[in-house]
Amino acid sequence: MRSDYHKYPPIEPDIRQWPVYLLSQDRDHFIRQMRTFVFNQLTANQTKSVKALVDRALYMERARIKDKPWKVDPPDERLFWSKVRKRMANIGEDDNHETEYDVLQEVVHRYAREIVGTFQINTFLFARRFLTFFFSRLLNTLAAGSLFGNRYKLHDQLNVVGEHEMLRKLMKKGTVIIVPTHSSNLDSILIGYMLDAILGLPSFSYGAGLNLYNTGYIAYFMNRLGAYRVDRRKKNLIYLETLKSFSRLSIERRVNSLFFPGGTRSRSGQIEPRLKIGLLSTAVEAQRSLLQKGQEEKIYIVPLNVSYHFVLEANSLIHQYLREEGKERYITSSRDDSYSIRKNIKFIWKLFKNTSQITFSFSHPMDVLGNRVDENGVSYDQQQRPINVRDFFRLGEEITADAQRESQYSKHLAERIVSSLYADNVVLSSHFVAFLAFEILRNEYPHMDIFGIIQLPEEEYAFVWDSLLVGGRELQAALIRLRNQEKIKLSEMILQDIDVLLEDGIKNIGIFHAEKPLLRDRKSRFEVRASSCCTSIITDWKGTNCRIRSSGVVFR
Repeated sequence: MRSDYHKYPPIEPDIRQWPVYLLSQDRDHFIRQMRTFVFNQLTANQTKSVKALVDRALYMERARIKDKPWKVDPPDERLFWSKVRKRMANIGEDDNHETEYDVLQEVVHRYAREIVGTFQINTFLFARRFLTFFFSRLLNTLAAGSLFGNRYKLHDQLNVVGEHEMLRKLMKKGTVIIVPTHSSNLDSILIGYMLDAILGLPSFSYGAGLNLYNTGYIAYFMNRLGAYRVDRRKKNLIYLETLKSFSRLSIERRVNSLFFPGGTRSRSGQIEPRLKIGLLSTAVEAQRSLLQKGQEEKIYIVPLNVSYHFVLEANSLIHQYLREEGKERYITSSRDDSYSIRKNIKFIWKLFKNTSQITFSFSHPMDVLGNRVDENGVSYDQQQRPINVRDFFRLGEEITADAQRESQYSKHLAERIVSSLYADNVVLSSHFVAFLAFEILRNEYPHMDIFGIIQLPEEEYAFVWDSLLVGGRELQAALIRLRNQEKIKLSEMILQDIDVLLEDGIKNIGIFHAEKPLLRDRKSRFEVRASSCCTSIITDWKGTNCRIRSSGVVFR
C-alpha cells in the first residue's frame, strides 16, 4: 500500500490552546476533582465496606513493595503504607476521630497525583526539534553518506495510509481516541512524532507503563510530555478505579487520548483478539456523561495499525510467549533489552541504514458504539442510515446511567475495533517471508509441535528455494483474495513478482540480528537456511507482527 503522504499544517498552531496543555495547567484542581469523583464512585452502592477496600489495597501494596520493588517507586512508599496500616488499626479508639473514609480519600489522592502527568511547552518544543534533527541526520548519514545532507526525508520512512484526513477533520468536531496495536516500547514515541510532524495534530494524552520511568532520560521527557503513568503491578480496586476515572474525566475535558487497548505489548505479535475493556468503557461513560450535561460533542474512536519489518524487543517477547505457552516444555532465559539506551540507538541506526519503513494504517473512525462516522461526525448503522448516539443512552426521555447496558456497548466497541485492526493491517514483505518459511518447516515435521521443532539440530533448518517459490505464489494469491474481500491490506511489495518479493522479505526479515535468521546459502543458489536456529525464524515471524488469517489456511 502506497503512502498518500504530504505534510499537513497544524490544526491548532497555538500550543497553549491544546487540551493536554490546558489540563496540565489545571493539574491540582483536576486531581482534587478526581479524588472527589473516585471517592463517590467507591462509596456509592458499594457491596464491600470502605474498610475492606482499604485493607485489601494495603495488603496488596505491601506485598508489591516487598516482592516487586522498582527504583522508580517513591522513596516514601514503604513509610506511606506503614502509616496507612497504623491509621486503620487506630480507627474507633476514643481519642481518634479519623474514619476509614478519611484514609480512603488520602489513598485516592496519592494515586491520582501519581497517575496525572504534566505537559511543558519548552520540553515539547525541544523534543520536536531533537527528534527531527536526530532521525533526519541519522537517515542521511547512513543512506546518503552525508551528515548534513537532506537528500532523504524522514517521512519517506514513515508510511502513513488510511483515513488520516478524516481524522484531521474530526479533531475539529469532537474528542478523538486513537487505539493502536502495540508491539514495541518505541510505539508511543513514533506514533506521537508522526501525529505531530506529519499530520499536524495537537499532542495526545497517552498511558505509559511505570516501568519505562526506570530510565532517567525517558522518565524526564515522559513526565513533561502529557503521559499519564500506569503501574500494572497495582491490581487493587482503588487504584484501578482511580486510573479509569482519570481517563473518563480527561476525555470529558476534550483531551484527545491514545491508549493501547491490548493493555501491553503483544508477546505473540498477533493483533489481540480480545481487548481490555476497562479504558474503553471510560469512553462510553464519558459520552453518556457529556450527553447528561446537555453537551452534544461526540467522542470518536480511531483504530491504528503500526507495522514494522522488525522490532527491537522481538527476541525477548517471543521467549516470553513461548515460556507462557510451553510451561515446562520450554526452558530458556532471555533479557528484555528494550530499555537499554545503547540497544535503542543501535536499533534506530539499523532501521534507517536499511531504509526499513514503518507503516501507520488508520482505520475508519467510529463512535463509542462502534458505528462508522463520516467526516462531519454523523453516525451510521449497518444499513447506512444516520443515527443519533443520544438515543442509545435514553430511558424514556432522560439520559441515564446503566452499568449493564454500557458494559455491553463497551464489549461491542472492542469487537468492532478488533475487526477494523485485522481488516486494515498492512502485510509487509518480511511478514510474508517469515510466515512462509515457518509454515514450510512445520509441514516438514507435521507431527511435532512448536516446542519439538525448536529443539531440532541446526542442519534441519534448510529450505529448497523452489518450495519458497511455489508456496510463495500460493500465499500471495491467498493474500490478494483477502485484500479483494477487504479483509486485509497489502504493501506494494506484496504485489511484485515473487522473486522480487522473496528477496526483499529475506533482506528485511533479520536486519537487527547479528546473523541473518534466513538467507540464501552461498554454496547452493537454490537454498535458504536459518543461520542460527529455528527460534530466530519464530522470533521474526512473531515479533514482526505477522498477523495473517484466512478461512482456508491457518495463518498465525
